[in-house]
Amino acid sequence: MDNIKIDATERSPEIDFDFAANRFRVKGESYPEDVTAFYGELIEALDEHLRGLKGATVGFEFELVYFNSSTAKVLMGLFDSLDEVAGQGNDVRITWVVEEDDDNMEEMGEEFAEDLENATFELKKIES
Repeated sequence: MDNIKIDATERSPEIDFDFAANRFRVKGESYPEDVTAFYGELIEALDEHLRGLKGATVGFEFELVYFNSSTAKVLMGLFDSLDEVAGQGNDVRITWVVEEDDDNMEEMGEEFAEDLENATFELKKIES
């Protein structure tokens, strides 16, 4: 599968999906006008790739500064998919990157992590 690289815009995050390396990254702000149009094909491609993995190591990094409620729903589904893949014998590591003084984003990451049963979650704080 071809890698997906999308530059960030004012309303949408940078996307860097390296399927061969099983390294995925979402960085920036996410409040696109049409969340389904922006994330739909990305999630489909990711789900297709993840379904075929057996005994793989997967790294997924989120470094979001802001996201809206529609994006939150997409993220919840993504966390569910990643946790399911981890439950199928894959080593899935989710890194939630936040600025050290951003309590809101830290709390959001922790809330997403609460539902994980199989994937490994790491909260990584960086300097503002």
